[in-house]
Amino acid sequence: MEQLPLFLNLRGRTVVLVGEGEAADAKARLIARAGARIVPAWEEGAAIAFVALDDEHEARAAVEALRGHGLLVNVVDRPGLCDFTTPAIVDRAPVTIAIGTGGASAGLAKAVRQRIEALLPPRLGALALALHAARDALKARWPAAADRRRVIDAALASGGALDPLDNDAADKLEIWLAGNAPTRPSRLETIHLTSPDPDDLTLRAARLLGEADHIFHPATVPAAILDRARADAVRHVADAPPSAPLSGLSLWLAP
Repeated sequence: MEQLPLFLNLRGRTVVLVGEGEAADAKARLIARAGARIVPAWEEGAAIAFVALDDEHEARAAVEALRGHGLLVNVVDRPGLCDFTTPAIVDRAPVTIAIGTGGASAGLAKAVRQRIEALLPPRLGALALALHAARDALKARWPAAADRRRVIDAALASGGALDPLDNDAADKLEIWLAGNAPTRPSRLETIHLTSPDPDDLTLRAARLLGEADHIFHPATVPAAILDRARADAVRHVADAPPSAPLSGLSLWLAP
């Protein structure tokens, strides 16, 4: 990754916005949507800063001054001066999808956002809120975290009981929770790697990497392949697959 994507909670916090005009107004609207308080210059307690100045020298001077106060700064239309960039946003609150290009092309980020906007139903956020409200009930039904995750993953899969692309999925959660959603048994799957390039993974291999709880692999497997797995999946360096799967889904990456 060129940049680390983060979601920053700015509600009730102070954000510096230096500049005037259309670009500054656009940043002001974005900051206001995040619930922050806007000030035109540094003050104690400020979280981050935005600079929207046309003059190159003025912009650089503002950046240096703000960094001197320990702030991370975004500069409109000058990615080389930015400590962070602002993504194109798909808002299905509380679900937020951010598309960034590291400042390479705002137009490309916008085009991708528009495609995703057309794909996601308006009530996706309602499903997120319903799942949050059902957390205690989910824990009571499936006390083991691994079992709970697998059941939820199955329900949220394409065509599943709670398919996120179904605009009425939130209304179906209570019925699903009261039903007989099975817990899949532990299993071991093998992925035969044909290339060190993660783009050469089959769709099945990419899906399994995204679902696996445990990944067994030789030390020679490239990090780029392992990076396609869930961040919380346990990695096991091994010369051979395990004799039996561990809890959940175990993968053997065969070279």
